[in-house]
Amino acid sequence: MLIFLNILIVVSMLAVLGTLIFGFVNMVRGGEGSAARSNILMRYRVGIQFVAVVLMLIAVMVRQNIAG
Repeated sequence: MLIFLNILIVVSMLAVLGTLIFGFVNMVRGGEGSAARSNILMRYRVGIQFVAVVLMLIAVMVRQNIAG
């Protein structure tokens, strides 16, 4: 269970990093529709970060239950 949670946490953190980098590249390129795309990417990033934090909290709770 812990291994599965750790893998999910790493995947979600990489997804956050990916959306952050993609948003930065989008900001640097600029152009037509850049602001709207940046807004969408920010919403995705915030949602993925929420999932990552929830997974971390679940992992801490599971570890505490295993430890006693």
